[in-house]
Amino acid sequence: MESQAVFDVTKYGGSSDDITQKKKGLMSAWEEACASTTSSQVLIPKGTFTLKEVEIKGPCKAPVQINLQGTVKAPIDSKLFKTDAWISINYVNQLTVSGGGTLDGQGHVAWSQNDCHKNSQCKFPASVRFNFVTNSTVTDVTSLDSKNFHVTILGCNNFTFQHFTIKAPDSSINTDGIHIGRSTNIFILDTTIQTGDDCISLGDGSQQVTVERVTCGPGHGISVGSLGKYDEEEPVIGFTVKNCTITGTDNGVRIKTWPAAKPGVASDMHFEDIIMENVSNPILIDQEYCPFSLCASMLSVKTICQAFTLFKQHTDKIELAFSHLCLQAPSKVQIGNVSFNNIVGTSATQVAVKLTCSAAFPCKDVHVGNVDLTYKGPKVPPSASAPMSSQNFPASRIHQCVLKLLSSIK
Repeated sequence: MESQAVFDVTKYGGSSDDITQKKKGLMSAWEEACASTTSSQVLIPKGTFTLKEVEIKGPCKAPVQINLQGTVKAPIDSKLFKTDAWISINYVNQLTVSGGGTLDGQGHVAWSQNDCHKNSQCKFPASVRFNFVTNSTVTDVTSLDSKNFHVTILGCNNFTFQHFTIKAPDSSINTDGIHIGRSTNIFILDTTIQTGDDCISLGDGSQQVTVERVTCGPGHGISVGSLGKYDEEEPVIGFTVKNCTITGTDNGVRIKTWPAAKPGVASDMHFEDIIMENVSNPILIDQEYCPFSLCASMLSVKTICQAFTLFKQHTDKIELAFSHLCLQAPSKVQIGNVSFNNIVGTSATQVAVKLTCSAAFPCKDVHVGNVDLTYKGPKVPPSASAPMSSQNFPASRIHQCVLKLLSSIK
């Protein structure tokens, strides 16, 4: 068997102070490994190293392993980053990242500064972005305390994460574990994810994604979406979640789409043999997803539409406007061929299964079978949607909505 050429970052002048510099350390070791015509290894040995923002780029002439044995720390200050990633790995085929080491995003300060729910100009880097990486594996490494998403995958094919560990406190903001977009044949296996947002999330264009034997929690569960927010989103087709354990999360397994937004498709999604432990909203399809009150205008539309059912005596002009707005409100993402089977354990909410589908594009072929979830919580009446009445929508509120609507009609 041919031995690997080993390129040790410390042999290129990289030190615990910084392994970023172009002419030494990580980048010099990577360039030589990538240029090798035989299988090679970039070694980051045991120890603690700092690393500024870097782009690791192919294509390479032969398979390359990044043997991460030590702990690599990101800069604490998010203002030092010029792009949306601490480490970008682009256009590499046959990459292996392994070694038992840790990528420490040092995100505690970033979490306290994160105001993205109200500031569209906010900017925090993901720890690692894999872009157009193929036939590759990440195994036996840890992502710790990312400032934003731990890992994002874009334009990748045949990519496996196995025995991968993700750790951040449940209070960490926007720290999705693994986010997948426009990628095919992605496998997440035997992995532990503890974070402050979705353990795993699928963006548009994700196809043939398999998640097996994953432990998720704390976090927001395993999610498809959110979908339907942007123009020209690609279909999500083929998502299997199997033999997983979800513990103490805000949601279990869910599909989420934006209301009154862009068209899309999400189909062939199957969730089976899952254990839930004290999980809120264990099984959820939410086609009215809208966090941080970002849909204030949509919510106003919903209120006006409901008000319209109570006050049909208004003028034709108002009726026309109401009707137009009501038709726009439902999600335009078509969900189909979905199954939830053999899901057991305990729910932190009284409603264990909630399927809120689009009124305009109702869900098709959704099957729920052998679900055994026991409520563990205070004994209170289950929540339910209140019936529409003038008590729920006071005349003063309706009048304000109508006046606002009329003022917007040219």
